[in-house]
Amino acid sequence: MKRTAFINARLIDPASGYDERGNLLVENGVIADLGPALFNDGLPDGAEVVDCKGRVLAPGLIDCRVFTGEPGAEHRETLALASKAAAAGGVTTMIVMPNTNPVIDDVALVDFIERRARDTAVVHVHTMAALTKGLEGKEMTEFGLLLEAGAVGFTDGVKAVANAQVMRRALSYAAHMGALVVQHAEEPTLATGVMNESELSGRLGLAGIPAAAETIMIERDLRLLELTGGRYHVSQVSSEASVEIIRRAKTRGLPVTCGVSAAHLQLNENDVQSYRTFFKLSPPLRGEQDRLALVAGLADGTIDVVVSGHDPRDPEVKRRPFAEADFGAIGLETLLPAALTLVHNGDLPLGRMLAALTCLPSDLLGLGRGRLVTGLPADLVLIDTEVPWKLEAANLKSISKNTPFEDRLFQGRAIRTMVGGRTVYVHGEER
Repeated sequence: MKRTAFINARLIDPASGYDERGNLLVENGVIADLGPALFNDGLPDGAEVVDCKGRVLAPGLIDCRVFTGEPGAEHRETLALASKAAAAGGVTTMIVMPNTNPVIDDVALVDFIERRARDTAVVHVHTMAALTKGLEGKEMTEFGLLLEAGAVGFTDGVKAVANAQVMRRALSYAAHMGALVVQHAEEPTLATGVMNESELSGRLGLAGIPAAAETIMIERDLRLLELTGGRYHVSQVSSEASVEIIRRAKTRGLPVTCGVSAAHLQLNENDVQSYRTFFKLSPPLRGEQDRLALVAGLADGTIDVVVSGHDPRDPEVKRRPFAEADFGAIGLETLLPAALTLVHNGDLPLGRMLAALTCLPSDLLGLGRGRLVTGLPADLVLIDTEVPWKLEAANLKSISKNTPFEDRLFQGRAIRTMVGGRTVYVHGEER
């Protein structure tokens, strides 16, 4: 029997609000016991002992929005490499998007991802299948078959489903199956620019994307949701107006949820002034008032989950003039440190931040994880919330280095990551 004993830990279970100094025992891949009185009679024989030294021991993070290059663009990033980056960031479960080549729009591709991840990845990998065939926004995929194959939801990734009839049908089908429909909320005929539309975009000479491109799509979809029922999730909100729309919809009882990226919680359009293409994101970074509204929305529960939006890109498509460069930035390894910045700033308590990274995404996707509960798989992260460090791109596990946080000073990081009782990352050790 393989045992690991975590001692002298600050145990935090965001789902229950449990936050207490104590110990935790892992046996055969599951949480066997935990609490302040555990090990009063001595440590179990043969157990590996991890002295947490008062650091936080929490459920492993669940990242709901990860893009990889596999299949079709493995030079950008494979599932194996992405999983190592995830482990280094304390992420024990990542949900990959269907924007690959070929598109993950049939059972064979979902099965491929599942099998490939089992063979090569060090963290759990689940697939969000394409909502429409070929991501073309015209014809729905086979929801029932894809769910049976293991898909945890349906989205066109970085493409919005612009056709209202297609979205209505998708929500109707999903309602009958209990499936989650995820929308990238950007009205495509309005979202033709490269950064937030504002006075700044005019001064920089860059075409803007108005916040209305996002709000119009959300408002339309919420009207369709009223017709169909089901569950609807906005993958990433970026504006104050969107937060307010979703807040009102939740007050009316609509089954709507939403996410926000760690980058949008930390950065704003002013970061684009250097024309550095690593700040070119979709949706775009918006004004400081919008950023503050996102933080407030996360604190009051309007925003449900925090994601990395991890999207590795080649130097060839990033080392271009800003208007010509691809959208996207990596984020698996900076998801936790960027989120911890909000805690240190006093914007929200540690438990609330961890909930948006653990139990809430688990509940959204029906994964049955994200909790410190006996009998559940031992997916754990040991966090030093106080350690100061500087992010150097060369030290990132990701093969692509397009991080908007290069040279950023952080306070707090993952020290050890465990998946199913197996240690997959220890800071300072190569595995």
